[in-house]
Amino acid sequence: MSEDEQLLKSFLNDTFTTFDTVLTSHEAELTSQEIGIVKSVGQGIARIAGLPQVKSEEVVRFIGNGLGMVFNLDPDEVGIILLDKSEHVKAGYEVRRTGRVLDVPVGHTLLGRVIDPLGRPLDGRGLVRSSQRRPAQREAPGIMDRAPVTVPLQTGIKVIDALIPIGRGQRELILGDRQTGKSSIALDTIINQKGKDIICVWCAMGQRSSAVAKLIADLQKHGAMEYCLVVVAGAEEPPGLEYIAPYAATAMAEYFMEQGKDVLIVYDDLTSHARAYRELSLLLRRPPGREAFPGDIFYIHSRLLERSTHLNDERGGGSLTALPIMETEAQNISAYIPTNLISITDGQIYLSPNLFQKNILPAVDVGKSVSRVGGKTQLPAYRAVAADLRLSYTQFEELEVFSRFGTRLDEATRKTLERGRQVREVLKQNQYQTLPVPEQIVVLLAVTSGLFDDVETEEIAETERAIIQAMREKLPQVCHRIESGEKLSDGDRAAVLDVAREAIISS
Repeated sequence: MSEDEQLLKSFLNDTFTTFDTVLTSHEAELTSQEIGIVKSVGQGIARIAGLPQVKSEEVVRFIGNGLGMVFNLDPDEVGIILLDKSEHVKAGYEVRRTGRVLDVPVGHTLLGRVIDPLGRPLDGRGLVRSSQRRPAQREAPGIMDRAPVTVPLQTGIKVIDALIPIGRGQRELILGDRQTGKSSIALDTIINQKGKDIICVWCAMGQRSSAVAKLIADLQKHGAMEYCLVVVAGAEEPPGLEYIAPYAATAMAEYFMEQGKDVLIVYDDLTSHARAYRELSLLLRRPPGREAFPGDIFYIHSRLLERSTHLNDERGGGSLTALPIMETEAQNISAYIPTNLISITDGQIYLSPNLFQKNILPAVDVGKSVSRVGGKTQLPAYRAVAADLRLSYTQFEELEVFSRFGTRLDEATRKTLERGRQVREVLKQNQYQTLPVPEQIVVLLAVTSGLFDDVETEEIAETERAIIQAMREKLPQVCHRIESGEKLSDGDRAAVLDVAREAIISS
């Protein structure tokens, strides 16, 4: 026998000896495991017999690795909301506990990805690699952990930044009828955060796949996906997935907030979320209330939106700004879900279908919109320019309605109406054309100072572009001071008006 053969034989003998030792010393442990049986399956729900120790909102696993979440704990059965297709669950199937509540992956590896509420990829780029997970349902920060909302979140949309300002850590509801531009405002706001170190999360619930695909394409086209995460529970998904979607997306956003980052989250839309919750509740025989919604419909939205806040310095100083979207029917903002959300949030942006039909875009109804944080978050230059703009613009709209009756108007009233129409024309803005703060300031200052009085309505858009171009070229130092939060001095104001006046004359 050669030396190599002897070494191999010795190695094999040692290996088998070690293996025998491990086998003889091993003692099998007996563990008990609860197993339930599916009694019945409905559209998105299942009823289970057994699992006596299961807990509320615990995740359970069906044969084939389908997931569900405990929703009802009744004396004789457990009500489960399915997080996967109900076609894969049959009566008589076994159900096993996982021993954990619903949790989701978090971390920077999620940025740029499109995932479902459970963290499963929808963009064809492979599994989401994340070493950390967090419960989807978490308590909102306490009062003592919060700080005042003082820093503005610039949307790049003139009518909002000037008249309905939003602060970092605020909850501003966007509501209106179908097809009035609600999602467009939220999308422009995300695009405007490019280069501002703000992380954005878009949570789409109950939306058509084509609408979500267009949204993702727009984000990619404008370079926003690199700082954005999209969580999707489409209309074709089980209602249970729609129900958990906003909580899962918020948990992902909270990770960044607690790292000291400023985060913007869009819920598109909470009307679909409320309907999904109503569907699940009725299927599981929970008592219906007003409009067949369960009695805790207010609670499920309040516990969600209360998680958006501005943390104090001891907690890292991060912020989570929420832009929930909801759909009204026939302009009825006094319906059940709209009034619930209006009372939970810090203000609302109402989009009017009448303005939309008149091509006044964005179709923001200034009279019905409000920001309860308001001017506290505005830059000083805004407050100097737009302080009286909201009131005068609302008065103009009322006066315009009155003037339609053909009443003879005096000269002062005619001038007021003409100025109001010019302001309305200036506040028009096309989608994807967000404006930096200095450019908004100079245009608003020009129109409130009467420089547009002699400009024809159809020429206002071209004149506005000329003023902005002149401002960029001739007053870069004023632009810098405005962005840094300084007030407009009398000298700066005069210089801006001179540049605007020259641009109007030359155009």
